[in-house]
Amino acid sequence: MSHKVNHLQRAFCHIDATKISYYCAVFLRSRYFFLFFLKKCVMPVNRNALIRYTTIDKCLRNRYRKWTLEDLIEACSDALYEFEGIDKGVSRRTVQMDIQMMRSEKLGYNAPIIVIDKKHYTYNDPEYSITQLPLSEQDLNKLSDAVEILKQFQSFSHFKEMTGLIQKLENKVYTEHTQSRPIIHIDKNERLKGLEHLNELFQAVLKKQVVKIEYQSFKAKQAGRIYFNPFLLKEYNNRWFLIGKMKKGDAIMNLALDRIHSYELMEQMPFKDDPDFNPDVYYENVIGVTVNKGLLPRTIKIFVDNSNKPYVLTKPLHWSQCTVEDRPDGVVIAIKVVPNYELERLILGFGDGIEVLSPPSMRKQIAKVIEKSSKKYSIQTE
Repeated sequence: MSHKVNHLQRAFCHIDATKISYYCAVFLRSRYFFLFFLKKCVMPVNRNALIRYTTIDKCLRNRYRKWTLEDLIEACSDALYEFEGIDKGVSRRTVQMDIQMMRSEKLGYNAPIIVIDKKHYTYNDPEYSITQLPLSEQDLNKLSDAVEILKQFQSFSHFKEMTGLIQKLENKVYTEHTQSRPIIHIDKNERLKGLEHLNELFQAVLKKQVVKIEYQSFKAKQAGRIYFNPFLLKEYNNRWFLIGKMKKGDAIMNLALDRIHSYELMEQMPFKDDPDFNPDVYYENVIGVTVNKGLLPRTIKIFVDNSNKPYVLTKPLHWSQCTVEDRPDGVVIAIKVVPNYELERLILGFGDGIEVLSPPSMRKQIAKVIEKSSKKYSIQTE
């Protein structure tokens, strides 16, 4: 075992810490990535076949498009080229055999794949995915080995930020292995849309590839096509966003993954990078993901009553938070941020426990929302 660990330690030394953190972090938010991590790192299945299975699964879960056998062959060929550099393509017989394998019990998939009009492939159950399958004892043992290896790197300064992630990962393995209640409970939303896009969009950011996206904002009546240069994946409040610039235009934009209908990596299209984009600097003066360009940070003074004071002091609203005045009934704090939608929602979430003191424009806006909300709850008296 020690020889095996030493060998893997040497391998991990050449892996960028960001990639390891990525696999651990997204695993904690989606079972899809938990299984993806397992299959990429520890599961004893033919790697190329696994890439084809996950590609077919992804296609059949996309019900916005009808998938012929030729479409599945093309998608599998593209995936093998992207992940493994294999450019000879995939044969028709190989994909047919993959579909049969996925339908069977050999790998435990029992995938409900059906053919409509003798041409189009899909899942009979729209909620089905091979990534939702339970883990075997062998898988859990191998993941336990992987966790033990990751734990040995916690003492290195380069990996210190991973300590919490490794603990959460270890907790998940323990829970699955013993079928007991978890030691750590992670906030999650299994029904959150867009998580299935994370891996390929991560690859697009990593490889600096333009993405053609069918995107529909909540205000739009129908989806529109966007050619997007992705720079960053950002998570806020259990929701994921793709940050970057459109092909035409110079403004930084954020696209919510749950509003992406479909996407395609445009390998031949030139990528327009922005070497000056620094996420830490860009988001330094905001809460959330909305950056209102052209506005300067403003000092916002907020009164917090005694019942909410401990929560705000132990978990600051923003890194710039400071205490301005202690009062018998509470505390006055100040943050220096660019006002945005997320800040407004954060303040309103405290209800009557906090009060915006200044600036007047922010106080007026919060008062307007509260007044409008109050009318909805007003009691009509006869």
